[in-house]
Amino acid sequence: FDRDLRWRTGAQLVPVVCERSNDFKVTREALEAAYKSAQEANIRVKGLLITNPSNPLGTILDRDTLRMVVSFINEKSIHLVCDEIYAATVFAQPGFISIAEIIQEKEIECNHDLIHIVYSLSKDLGFPGFRVGIVYSYNDAVVSCCRKMSSFGLVSSQTQHLIASMLSDDEFVNKFIKGSADRLATRHKVFTTGLAKVGISCLQSNAGLFVWMDLHHLLKEQTFEAEMELWQVIINKVKLNVSPGSSFHCSAPGWFRVCFANMDDQTMNVALTRIESFVIQNNETSTTVPMKRQYWQKPQRLSFKSRRMDDIMMAQCLMSPHSPLPQSPLVRARN
Repeated sequence: FDRDLRWRTGAQLVPVVCERSNDFKVTREALEAAYKSAQEANIRVKGLLITNPSNPLGTILDRDTLRMVVSFINEKSIHLVCDEIYAATVFAQPGFISIAEIIQEKEIECNHDLIHIVYSLSKDLGFPGFRVGIVYSYNDAVVSCCRKMSSFGLVSSQTQHLIASMLSDDEFVNKFIKGSADRLATRHKVFTTGLAKVGISCLQSNAGLFVWMDLHHLLKEQTFEAEMELWQVIINKVKLNVSPGSSFHCSAPGWFRVCFANMDDQTMNVALTRIESFVIQNNETSTTVPMKRQYWQKPQRLSFKSRRMDDIMMAQCLMSPHSPLPQSPLVRARN
């Protein structure tokens, strides 16, 4: 959301702080607190943006939570944008519930003009390269605006024809989604079981292409600076591509998002082996040489004290397309 909404538009985002103590669930209290903090900062709140299923948690919002969210935005007269891009990645119960189902309930009072759904074929059907995005809004003015704006990013006629033909085949779509869910469930079980063998737990999840991994016990101290140092070690020493919780505005340090569905079985086994070796070496070093500096505690010339991951990436985003990052293949080729 930082990348898609804030960097280019200048819009301000106020995180809804979810707590580790209740598995990062969205609560009415958290929504009220975020709304109040925005008002105190003289920020005019225009809407609430949520993901369901959640990125990075891999969890779904249950019916009661969705009802609460609709009630909240209706009382505040603000818009609700629900990102449902992972809707068909649910691989275990409870099942996915769209916000569209909630607002159809008779007992729910809501101004439908405030409800907007965002979707894409990138995740559920594995079509990221086709660049097909969908805005489903109950607000005619929003739909009209989107139609005008779509002229700047039209989907090719060939792509539209292929996708229309594919989605018209109900038998294929149902078979594909079920097969994908079965494979996600298997991969999720294997990956989380492998992590558990070395004492790494994950938030219990049932959707998405990733797990929310808890490494707070590996931090030198319970701070976001220590999280960033550990992240540097995982990237540069362990050679695994993970995302630190601070890049998602997580309220507690030590959480990392790990994608498990973008690799084959052999690559996953390599990843698990590297994690296992790292944890074992960490435990051995902590036990046998408690007073010496551990090898992954090598001082880094970093300045993460007041910066989150989104600010760091923001600086890279502002670079010219003709100024590639130092580690890019283009720069290495020139050298």
